[in-house]
Amino acid sequence: MKFRKVVLIFVVVAAFAFVWMRQGGDYRNMPPTADGDWIAYGDSLTSGVGAGDGNDYPTLLARQLGFKIHNYGVAGNTTEDGLNRLDTALQLKPRVVLLCLGGNDGLRGLPASHALENLGVIIDSFHDSGSFVVLIGVRSASLRDKNAQGFKQLAGEKKVFYIPDILDGVMGRPSLMSDYIHPNDAGYRAIADRLADELRPVLDKIR
Repeated sequence: MKFRKVVLIFVVVAAFAFVWMRQGGDYRNMPPTADGDWIAYGDSLTSGVGAGDGNDYPTLLARQLGFKIHNYGVAGNTTEDGLNRLDTALQLKPRVVLLCLGGNDGLRGLPASHALENLGVIIDSFHDSGSFVVLIGVRSASLRDKNAQGFKQLAGEKKVFYIPDILDGVMGRPSLMSDYIHPNDAGYRAIADRLADELRPVLDKIR
């Protein structure tokens, strides 16, 4: 009985700790000091390849949340490309940045360590300009997701809000995919729904 009580207490404490981290944990720039619109910064999964007009996830998410999110996704971008065009985005002073890059690095066989290093520089740059950063994970092109641990560790080090694997629940479902990489309209809608749910616990503090 005593052991069972100890386990129960541990579970309750862990649950409260998890909720605290999701709602107001040790994140940089919460609330953000930058006062520009939100931006979604990424590659084809952000720009909306495979979707009809207005069905990319940033547009759909903006409709759900009720404010503007600028789409700064460029198809084919690696983390290096994202780094090279960073100055333009920084000039917007975005209040919140939805950062989703790294998939093309893996598809091109570039080192995961280099991609994480570039993402770290991008995160630091947005943090320095007062933005709250949401890091959205990208699954590796392999049976086992080799990116998950690296993204999670980076999020912890940089104190950013982390949402794992943007294609979780979408990839591998033909009704939600336009090809083997990109969602269709329904797939992007599922992504937007999930992101809205994930962000709601902190929304009042970052919007």
